[in-house]
Amino acid sequence: MKRKIISTAAGLILSASCIGNIANANVIVLDFEGVGNKASINDFYNGGTDSLGNSGANYGVEFSSNSLGLIDADAGGDGNFANEPSESTAMYFTSGSAILNYAAGFDTGFSFYYTSAFAALVDVYDGLDGTGNLLGSINLVAQHQDNCAGDPNGTFCNWTNAGVNFAGIAKSIDFSGTVNQVAYDDVTLGSATAGENPNDIPEPSTLAIFALGLFGLASRKLKNN
Repeated sequence: MKRKIISTAAGLILSASCIGNIANANVIVLDFEGVGNKASINDFYNGGTDSLGNSGANYGVEFSSNSLGLIDADAGGDGNFANEPSESTAMYFTSGSAILNYAAGFDTGFSFYYTSAFAALVDVYDGLDGTGNLLGSINLVAQHQDNCAGDPNGTFCNWTNAGVNFAGIAKSIDFSGTVNQVAYDDVTLGSATAGENPNDIPEPSTLAIFALGLFGLASRKLKNN
């Protein structure tokens, strides 16, 4: 039986905010802080807003509509995760694969922190929308409960720094894997080490539990009738 990131019992969610500036020059770190809980990220980092009307820094980065923000349940969201690398928000997806587009392009490397209940794959392309030449791939392993300590609440409690160096100019990222079973934080353009940014200036902004079954990353809150 597959575990789901969105379940009827316990949940897991991530958040992110951005730091950085110009492609091919400075590192850009997207930590998703300020993105709404279960909101489509959309143009939050592209001079627009997420699906709930929240806006972030304009880095020229856009996400496919199935790329969602998720806030830790301990911070009032639905995220079934703990020990997240930055604040309380992360990115996850519940259908297809999540796509990041950066038309200006970036070089050198790409990285992020992740937590996952299943193996997954992240590909870097030199065309938009996951097209063109494949510049690099990052294989993810199931590790969401390995050696967890600290934050007491959240099934997805282990985060791993993963990255790849590549030659060429990258313009899109394809985050694939089992939906609702993998989350990402501190997505970093221009470095193979997540969160590594020499111009790191914070920007203010507004998984498996065993019971009757295994729960996923995000959960629906119970409503009283």
